[in-house]
Amino acid sequence: MFRKTNRPLRGEITVPGDKSISHRSIMLGALAEGDTRITHFLKSADCLSTIDCFRRMGISIREDENEIVVRGRGLYGLRAPDSILDAGNSGTTMRLLSGILSGQSFSATLTGDDSLTARPMKRIIEPLTLMGASIASKAGNGCAPLLIRPAALHSIHYHSPLASAQVKSCVLLAGLYTDGLTSVTEPAVSRDHTERMLRGFGASVTTDARTVSVSGRPSLQGMDIDVPGDISSAAYFIAAALLVPGSEILIRNTGINPTRSGILRVLESMGGDITIINSDLPGPEPTADLLVRSCPLRGTVIQGEIIPTLIDEIPILAVLASFADGDTIIRDAADLRAKESDRIETVTSNLRLMGADITPTEDGMIIRGGRGLHGASLNSFRDHRIAMSFAIAALAAEGETDIKDADCINISYPGFYKDLQSLLRT
Repeated sequence: MFRKTNRPLRGEITVPGDKSISHRSIMLGALAEGDTRITHFLKSADCLSTIDCFRRMGISIREDENEIVVRGRGLYGLRAPDSILDAGNSGTTMRLLSGILSGQSFSATLTGDDSLTARPMKRIIEPLTLMGASIASKAGNGCAPLLIRPAALHSIHYHSPLASAQVKSCVLLAGLYTDGLTSVTEPAVSRDHTERMLRGFGASVTTDARTVSVSGRPSLQGMDIDVPGDISSAAYFIAAALLVPGSEILIRNTGINPTRSGILRVLESMGGDITIINSDLPGPEPTADLLVRSCPLRGTVIQGEIIPTLIDEIPILAVLASFADGDTIIRDAADLRAKESDRIETVTSNLRLMGADITPTEDGMIIRGGRGLHGASLNSFRDHRIAMSFAIAALAAEGETDIKDADCINISYPGFYKDLQSLLRT
């Protein structure tokens, strides 16, 4: 049960490591020669699914209290798994691993939970097939389970119909197993963690506007990776501090990669009081500390090329928009319908139950703010971002709110509720 807080949020917090970077550090560490040491790895259910899959393919991964050590076996060192590979709820695991498996000399079947096996996989099946991969939906519906057999891959220049880091990364990882140059051009720039990390491991990667290219058959070398805080996780605390009067919090060591930090630009347009400090820290991924103070918000328009940089933050932005003065219009976000839940529908239904004036559209939503929210009985739809967004909504809504299956936050942020309470107790 969640209820409106009468206390401001105060204090400092360091959110867990970035989920996207944590996944990729395991994958590329496994394909490199030698050890990769990872600090601040996110030990969430999704990232643990990636670890499990690579262990089943013969990769030694040691989990210590303060670091993860991946003993890489090189580009061709994976072994045939003795059972089906289970990605759990993780779309990143399934889509990126499909690219890697397409270049192996063994067959593998990749599956996931009920939610993941309902998500669209044609978006990776099609480009991988163009590369010569033998990959098929076992049910014939374009979804997992996926059966991937050995095949000779060739390089392509793929023009992706959507801006998706998972699709782009899948193709680039498959491109490691070709003799040529594999390129992906997107309609807008998606998050670039894969490109940055490939360069760090020694691959030849070039970027030209919306096109990324990787040279095949590189010699990857293990490296040390310090995972920055996940801005998608920080977004919930930013929202809470903006909404709850009298709040002031500092979120330390947060990743502010420009292909991920669109939420900061949108919140600036909404009048959010957010100060970026200590932003000159060294490392391949830009980081900063974020000082957030409560303040009134105004509606805005969220559309176009900024959408891929904040797609995961749209549920919490919709919550903020409900309290803002004026209308907020979200467009060009049709991919929300293919997430862990149909996030256009799940956000709309829960906000309506809380009294918001919201209209869903085919590719977004219109929120008429300023009415305030009240408590309600809500469904998380087993979607971690829905659960966390509405836990924050409950802090500023009148009365009590119940969220069914609120423990699904373990998919990305097991300590979320504890960290939230720590800021309310300070």
